[in-house]
Amino acid sequence: MDFDQLTLSQAVADLRAGKVTSSALTTEALSRAKAHAELNAFVTLDEAGALKAAAAFDTSGDRTKPLGGVPIVIKDNIEVAGLPCSAGTPALKDYVPKADAPVVAKLRAAGAVIIGKTSMHELAFGISGYNTAFKTGAEFGVRNAYDRTLIAGGSSSGTGAALGARIVAGGLGTDTGGSVRVPAALNGCAALRPTVGRYPREGIAPISHTRDTAGPMAATMTDVTLLDRVIAGGDAIAPADLQQVRIGIARSMLTNLDADTEAAFHAAIAKMKAQGVTVVEIEMPGLAELNGQASFPVALYEAYDDMVAYLKHTGTGLSIEALAEKISSADVKGIYDGMVIPRKLPGPDNTLFDARPIYDAAIKTARPALQALYSNTFASNKLDAVAFPTTPRVAIASNPESSSLENFGLIIQNTDPGSNAGIPGVQIPIALGATSKLPVGLELDGPAGSDRRLLAIGIALDSLFGRLPPPR
Repeated sequence: MDFDQLTLSQAVADLRAGKVTSSALTTEALSRAKAHAELNAFVTLDEAGALKAAAAFDTSGDRTKPLGGVPIVIKDNIEVAGLPCSAGTPALKDYVPKADAPVVAKLRAAGAVIIGKTSMHELAFGISGYNTAFKTGAEFGVRNAYDRTLIAGGSSSGTGAALGARIVAGGLGTDTGGSVRVPAALNGCAALRPTVGRYPREGIAPISHTRDTAGPMAATMTDVTLLDRVIAGGDAIAPADLQQVRIGIARSMLTNLDADTEAAFHAAIAKMKAQGVTVVEIEMPGLAELNGQASFPVALYEAYDDMVAYLKHTGTGLSIEALAEKISSADVKGIYDGMVIPRKLPGPDNTLFDARPIYDAAIKTARPALQALYSNTFASNKLDAVAFPTTPRVAIASNPESSSLENFGLIIQNTDPGSNAGIPGVQIPIALGATSKLPVGLELDGPAGSDRRLLAIGIALDSLFGRLPPPR
């Protein structure tokens, strides 16, 4: 078996046919995880628990289960019974939940074998994965599967790196402003940010109840669809007829691109057109402004109350102040101490303002206007989706500066607006950059509730773009 080419779907088929055992797949995944310790992809590896679950499946497991015997990983802000759930921060490193989060329970009930918890940007507040709280390699920061000197993206950094490095073929992340799509793009894998509310949110360390969602990440869009069906239910999804697909491109989403990303994106669009996809140029006036009015105000205001409620749920007795006191990463410490705890938001000239009125305006005015802009754009242009480069650049250097506010804004330039509107988006790997040899991703954002249509389009595009070559 070529583990570098293995997909979830292939693993399921081979397990059902008796071509491979769960113990063999799980042993290989654990071995690869340990061999790639320098990636800092894992906070916890559950070798004993995973091998026990795999052996139980091999002995008496139900081979009709959709994920029967397949090894997967879970981001460390999603609760897995019996394993620590740190949310990437020191104050929670000894918190061990007694029950699975509902999204994890669905995967486990479908037969998945959880090999461990993946590292992340501390408290999910960042796009680099440069976390100084946990490491298994020599350097800090979750490292890119294709180049150890570069970021894995965030905040679902470890899941992205584990998939890109071919340790496993599927797992879970969470997404507030790009956190499943960014690491998927930078490590060459596929992902879905579902419509907000499609998946249950309980048992997940939060940032913002308005914006947060768990999201599946996997080797291919077909595999992402498999994970989505396990979590959300529904019948099998057939590939879309690309001749019936209509995509919009807004010029404002094609700014700040590096040469590799620009070339790969336009080549991908040309390939899609050649298969009959209709591509139209669209305008989304005021998109950046509306997004700016909704983005940080919602996340930074809700982070306080939502985290207080989560800490109460953990039963650890931790206060939000005690949590903040132990934050390790400088960028996250600054956000918590400067804005989340005092409930302030930045204004002109580095001044700070009371967050509540700004938040109220974001929820009552800016976010509904942003949602209306998307809704009107999809309807008036008869679009299935808007397409754009998931990240404007390939992976950047991994160091403390990778977490700068400037880099944060740049990397989520295209993923953030759809997040704030609550709409679904799929990330599809399209190429390795001509010069950088690093993964480039294309995203399709669709109308609220159009998750299955986006997945159908994604499955059709699997065969068009193929899978990226594994890291050398």
